[in-house]
Amino acid sequence: MHRLLKKAGAERVSETAAEELRRTLEEVALKVGREACILAAHAGRKTVRAEDVRLAARRMIRE
Repeated sequence: MHRLLKKAGAERVSETAAEELRRTLEEVALKVGREACILAAHAGRKTVRAEDVRLAARRMIRE
């Protein structure tokens, strides 16, 4: 998490900031994953594909 924040431009990163980013990314990933599962089921598949994840992520960004 420290590395991600530094890549984003932070000079210094506190432990609490890194932990909060981890929690937030986990929440977002779960939402994207759930949506990707729904998309795969709608397409009649049990397997979630990369395209499902991409579409789910795009939908989450729009909201």
